[in-house]
Amino acid sequence: MRNTKNKNFTKTLIIMIAIAGLLTLGMMILEQVRKNNDTYVAIDVDSMELVQLDGVKNGDPIAIVETTLGEIRFVLYPEYSPNAVANFTELADSGYYDNTYFYNSDSGVYSSAGSKDKTGTYPKGDKHERIERELNQNLWSFKGAVCCATTDFDRSFKEMLIGGGTYYCGSRLNFLNTIEFTDELKEQMRQSAGSEELTEAFIENGGIPNFAQQMTVIGQVYQGMEVVEKLASLESADNGYYKVPTDDIMIISVKTDVYSETD
Repeated sequence: MRNTKNKNFTKTLIIMIAIAGLLTLGMMILEQVRKNNDTYVAIDVDSMELVQLDGVKNGDPIAIVETTLGEIRFVLYPEYSPNAVANFTELADSGYYDNTYFYNSDSGVYSSAGSKDKTGTYPKGDKHERIERELNQNLWSFKGAVCCATTDFDRSFKEMLIGGGTYYCGSRLNFLNTIEFTDELKEQMRQSAGSEELTEAFIENGGIPNFAQQMTVIGQVYQGMEVVEKLASLESADNGYYKVPTDDIMIISVKTDVYSETD
């Protein structure tokens, strides 16, 4: 009888150990999934440079965007987002953006542009829409940032289990304005800040912190910020995907150039 009890106890113990092991493995997998899905680029606050706050300098590559509401000029960052900037430059120089639509104007926060129609469609599968997302610790979603909108996402079976995958961007552009930084939000940001410098940069300059390290940043507006603000606050109608401007607001043309202080 005692032998049977010992066997049952041993069996129960083995099952409990197995369950504990599975739970531990499950927690490890979930933690890895969280890391893979939430952590996109390692940030070294000691070497981070907030280059968007430096403005534009002689010889910097720039883009000049003429819209139906006015002109926007932004500096480009090929050293940090080389493939996306090259893709944008090729499209701009080919005239792709001429007479394209602003298809989204979201609550004063940001606007989206570069679609051939006002519903925000784009040529899926085209090589210009399959540029791997480029994230960099020196580029952030500050007010005036110009970002490439996400177009696609690839994930293997393994990545479905443990997280991760490859994001792509393309021709369409997001022009960032800013959220409202309430006193409560400022306090929350300061309490949870990994970088005091970065936190204060958002608070002082504006932007969209929850977009940080989510999209490829290709540029920073240095002229025409009032146009960016208008574009984010257009009268619009929600079509289920975007807040489509009621009136047709267009990109008339996009040109690339090199900045000169004498211009």
